[in-house]
Amino acid sequence: MLANHMSGHKGIPYAGCLTQTFCFTWFAGIGSFLLTAMAYDRHVAICHPLHYATSVIPQLCSLLVAASWTAAFGNALTYTVSLTRLSFCIHNQVPHFFCDLSRLLKLACSDTFLNNAMVYTVGALPIITPFMGILVSYTHIFAAALRIPSTRGKRKAFSTCGSHLSVVSLFYGTLMRVYFSPMSSRTAQKDTTAAVMYTVVTPTLNPFIYSLRNNDMKGALGALISRRPVFIR
Repeated sequence: MLANHMSGHKGIPYAGCLTQTFCFTWFAGIGSFLLTAMAYDRHVAICHPLHYATSVIPQLCSLLVAASWTAAFGNALTYTVSLTRLSFCIHNQVPHFFCDLSRLLKLACSDTFLNNAMVYTVGALPIITPFMGILVSYTHIFAAALRIPSTRGKRKAFSTCGSHLSVVSLFYGTLMRVYFSPMSSRTAQKDTTAAVMYTVVTPTLNPFIYSLRNNDMKGALGALISRRPVFIR
């Protein structure tokens, strides 16, 4: 989007479009799996706080990251390879600011039944499955938080999950709106608006949502605003 805006040239070759689709699908899948891993982290921290140090170890974190990258890679590769079997007419115009999978399927001149079926089946791996895992984790988290006797303890437990829930709502809400809603209710303008939310707005907000909960970041930001020196330990 930035390249198109700066150069004024909005054309993209076929190979470049497939590469863009692959990268977008891969990184979106990674983000989805990592959100699930973060939900698990909060589940252990709130539901089993005494076991947190022995459960969430560096080896497990590395395994979760590697699994997220690998699973998302396989899913994105499957989508991209399936696109190569389609025929496209010359000089197509994609009504989007990037080569979105749903828009490419609408431009295909050949049968897209298999590709559309994959969106609702294989697409469940990086989207629906992690989302269900997050729901299960937060069901246990809310149940454990409600059993905390003090109001202060409940508030602390819910505030721990606030930033993560904000990102989950933005990411999955707009993603499911685009790819899992009936085709009859979708328009290019609505899809583009929703895509801006999960491709531009959510990644932009992530550093602010997560880092501003860090005390050192809060101190540095406060010092920047007040123009006073700050010492981070």
